[in-house]
Amino acid sequence: MSKKAKKEYLAEIRKRYPNATKEEKKMILDEFCSNCGYNRKYAIRLINSKEKLKTIWNKPGRRRKYDDPQIFNFLKKLWISTNLICSKRLKAIIPLWIEYYSGELSELNKELLLGISAATIDRLLWRIRKRYKKSGFTTTKPGSLIRKQVPIKTNQWDERKPGFIEADTVAHCGGSVSGQFVYTVNTVDIATGWIESRAIWCKGQKATVEVLSSIETALPFKIKGFDSDNGGEFLNWHLLAYFTKRKRPILYTRSRAYKKNDNAHIEGKNWTHIRQYLGYHRFEQNETVPLLNDLYNNEWSHFFNFFFPSAKIISKERIASKIIKKLDSPKTPFERLLTSDDISKKTKKELMKTRNCLNPFELQKALNSKIKKILSLV
Repeated sequence: MSKKAKKEYLAEIRKRYPNATKEEKKMILDEFCSNCGYNRKYAIRLINSKEKLKTIWNKPGRRRKYDDPQIFNFLKKLWISTNLICSKRLKAIIPLWIEYYSGELSELNKELLLGISAATIDRLLWRIRKRYKKSGFTTTKPGSLIRKQVPIKTNQWDERKPGFIEADTVAHCGGSVSGQFVYTVNTVDIATGWIESRAIWCKGQKATVEVLSSIETALPFKIKGFDSDNGGEFLNWHLLAYFTKRKRPILYTRSRAYKKNDNAHIEGKNWTHIRQYLGYHRFEQNETVPLLNDLYNNEWSHFFNFFFPSAKIISKERIASKIIKKLDSPKTPFERLLTSDDISKKTKKELMKTRNCLNPFELQKALNSKIKKILSLV
């Protein structure tokens, strides 16, 4: 007999068992135990027990406020548009991007999004995280005698002030470093995270000086210090003369050989800002250089410097085998420049004027369009 049949049988027995005589109850029990295979005492408990009603218990805690599809759609679009950044940084840019959102979003949901926590963002996006994934060879050749002319960076920099730059080259060589291909010269300001990039064909010494001059012109502050690895494109007499033979020489330093952590700031940007967008394809067509520079000079610079936040380490403490890091709240390079006392009011006004003319969603759309065009040539 199935469970369903036993329940129906039990319901019928309960109707006639209470009003039956002692002899009739004995017969009912014998019949019930025989048909269902129950122990007599267990059968009596089943008949006499009251059927429990199924009740739906509400979980304790606050009512869910963020289940509106409008909120999920906004977070999904923002997360994808920013190349799947972490929830803490996503929370920081919601106030910067929400006014440019073209989708449907009520005023109540806008208020909720402005007060949303990083943990809630993780809870809302966890279902789709597995569907989306982010996409090296080293081509650094050590310099020779010039290394003795360029000191190793120690602690002589005041990294709290804008102007101290780390630089590196990213090789778009695909799976082979043979032949000629495109490089990206990538630079980042340590204090603010302001990034500027330029593309060059191969990595000749004079070409590197030219793109660094272009980067210096584009920066909203003056370069005070320049640090790089030991690659020949940076450790050469042309660049040494460019930085040191001027009225106000720039502090020109290098990292220790084979110590990538000495350039940790730019190494991180090489991954988050170059590889995750352009991948590891081989760019061996010369015509990709002007296309990349058009991208780097416009949408690329505006998108990452005005609308892409990053967090900085405030302190680092080692406890036994663990390293405990404390980070500040994520901010864009533009926001860090506005709070800096080393930037003039005129420069801040110009940056604010530029920022007010930009739309992050349109920038991201144009950026993706140009990247697709570049990758179509590969």
